[in-house]
Amino acid sequence: MSAVTTTTTPGDAVDQTAAIEARNITVRFGGLVALSDVSLSVPPASIVGLVGPNGAGKTTLFGVLSGLLRPQEGEVFLGGRKVTGSAPSKRARLGLARTFQQLELFMGLTVREHIVLGYRIRHQRNRLWSDLITAGALHRSSTEERERVDHLIDLLGLASVADSGASVLPLGTARRVEVARALATAPSIVLLDEPSSGLDGHETAQLGAALRSVADEEKVSLLLVEHDVAMVLGLSSHVAVLDFGVRIAQGTPDEIRNDPAVRAAYLGDDEAVEGTGTTIEGSTTDGSTTTEGTGTDEA
Repeated sequence: MSAVTTTTTPGDAVDQTAAIEARNITVRFGGLVALSDVSLSVPPASIVGLVGPNGAGKTTLFGVLSGLLRPQEGEVFLGGRKVTGSAPSKRARLGLARTFQQLELFMGLTVREHIVLGYRIRHQRNRLWSDLITAGALHRSSTEERERVDHLIDLLGLASVADSGASVLPLGTARRVEVARALATAPSIVLLDEPSSGLDGHETAQLGAALRSVADEEKVSLLLVEHDVAMVLGLSSHVAVLDFGVRIAQGTPDEIRNDPAVRAAYLGDDEAVEGTGTTIEGSTTDGSTTTEGTGTDEA
């Protein structure tokens, strides 16, 4: 349980091992308190879930972590370094990547070209503008770049569509392209905003299996905001639950399933809280094996 949370005493030491840490975050929009004294810590090479009903404050917390919003109170640390006032671009250089609920792909580029761009943003930033203006530049690459891009294509199961344009990809495949592009920037943590949004059960299962492989093989931390509680409980080692801007629970998936406050927040939706709606290819929430998803439940 302690892996996803820190004590909130102002004098406490920062968790130097955390990939990202939010401490005592409060955000107000006029008279509305969107987040109230929320703390969250994501260990290295782990998957942590963040769930809650609509309006709970999940998107606001993601905005604070990524630098799009600055809290009225509290601090954010990235790899033990204070970044509360830092711009998103600086956080990206320090190892933070993010995907969004709405797809952010270039429809005229192939899958491989998207991943190459992600690689060059981190490793060859001076080439970025020429690559965007002159598409031919994308095909001149170093051995290191080719090996890294090919590895990510294989890791995310994109080999069969590597040279296809983004405009023809199914939604589930496009989500995996976004994850691959984010990984190409060599992050220490990736914030995933509703990655299963719009996916069917099979696509959700494929995505979940890919995310587990990413955490295991890349040793990258993932912070997952999802309405599909079943997916989160099946993937995450620890889960935090927000409701009306307050963290009402945190702990292992089993602890979350059995938490009365969580069940109350979901208005008795036992199926959502118990995580019975989605299986991840390769494993289920109870540890048995499977080959495909069975559906999704939206909280």
